[in-house]
Amino acid sequence: MALGHWTSAKQPVLVGAAAGGARAVEGRAPAVPRARQGGSAALPTPAPARAPASVLPAARTADAQRVHFWSPPDLPGLTFDPLLARLLHEEPVARVKLPHGDGHAWLVTRYDDVRFVSIDPRFGRRAVMGRDVTRLAPHFIPMDGAVGVCDPPEHTRMRRVVARAFTSRSLGRLRAYGQHVMDALLDRMEEHGGPLDLVEYLNRPFPLAMVGALMGVPEEDRPQMAQWTDTILSAARGREASERAKADMAAYFRRMSAGRTTGRDDDLGGALAEAVGEGVLSADEAAGLAVLVQIGGAHAVRNNSANMVYALLTHPAHLARLRTEPELVPQAVEELLRYIPHRNAVGLARIALEDVEVGGVLIRAGEPVYVSYLTANRDQDVFADPDRLDFDRVHNPHVSFGYGPHFCPASTLARMESEILLRSLWDRFPRLRLAVPEDELAWEQGALIRGPEKLPVTW
Repeated sequence: MALGHWTSAKQPVLVGAAAGGARAVEGRAPAVPRARQGGSAALPTPAPARAPASVLPAARTADAQRVHFWSPPDLPGLTFDPLLARLLHEEPVARVKLPHGDGHAWLVTRYDDVRFVSIDPRFGRRAVMGRDVTRLAPHFIPMDGAVGVCDPPEHTRMRRVVARAFTSRSLGRLRAYGQHVMDALLDRMEEHGGPLDLVEYLNRPFPLAMVGALMGVPEEDRPQMAQWTDTILSAARGREASERAKADMAAYFRRMSAGRTTGRDDDLGGALAEAVGEGVLSADEAAGLAVLVQIGGAHAVRNNSANMVYALLTHPAHLARLRTEPELVPQAVEELLRYIPHRNAVGLARIALEDVEVGGVLIRAGEPVYVSYLTANRDQDVFADPDRLDFDRVHNPHVSFGYGPHFCPASTLARMESEILLRSLWDRFPRLRLAVPEDELAWEQGALIRGPEKLPVTW
């Protein structure tokens, strides 16, 4: 079956069970009318009002939906998944079957619907645990009890601990440390001379150092952290390797937390140790939080920062503008975060805890639901000319860091890192350019977060 495959319009497609069992449906389902649950597109907005029970029977259900078998392709560069693009415009609440796990799931793609599902308490993460939900990876990545699979009030309790590490004092310390690390890495690049692999020399070590400083991980242990992270997030390495790496990383953080008898308000490792000592978190909850932040801070920022550099190198007019208008960098970072398809497929599912109507479709209690932040960022009802990289986009309420309770807790750090990198790299190397033709670049295969394997550059 082709990757990103839409089933032929003439081929019967199995859909959800009706009263008489599963049935086959021919042809394409008509486009679903847009039913907007939110208010304006600006962030933040209050939680959307629940649909009254009287309207639910009129909504379309799974019985009226075809199933799209979706094995996301390993796409090069910043290519947007064609299936996601079609669903956004033609079937914004769709039934999908991913490569692993059982059954089907709903996929929600439009901006207002994505935010609605992300914030409405009738969709829960905790209920995913113990279920073999259809998914991209052969293994289930989060640890049991981790903040990513918790719902309020447990989720709120854990998030408050993370917030302790993001004070103005700690952020100021991290910014100064980040510039110091960046300058040292650029010195190393200059000493080596071009051409070189920017991923190896900059995009990999910089976020690894930053999240290490955030977590309190010593420099000598950071390469091991990188190895564990790559293994956990690789769909290609399999369940056994991922689970072993996850357990090893969690054990490391348990040992680190146990060895810190007092907390410090300027790193997350200290805040977690303090919370365990106070009885606010269990040792397992603290380890799960640490694993989540470590993975996101090292791997996701590595690939997305490499994607940002690639985007600028292949959009010379945009790069030239940033060189002459450095004050535009923060706004450019926001637009790059919106524009770049930074992950393959989707993240974690939610489970409908009761019947809920989304976008004119009735989702039944117990059914898994995925949201696509990538497609939400390309919704033309929110973003004018959404497929264009536009550094003049002032109103940019993108959802690249998620939305609602599971909004990325380290988003401020990720933005800071991106700004430091983009300002510093071209200040030092104003003639930086690709060292090979664009079509010779290799992109990671079987990864959950997209990015180049190598980024050869010269100057």
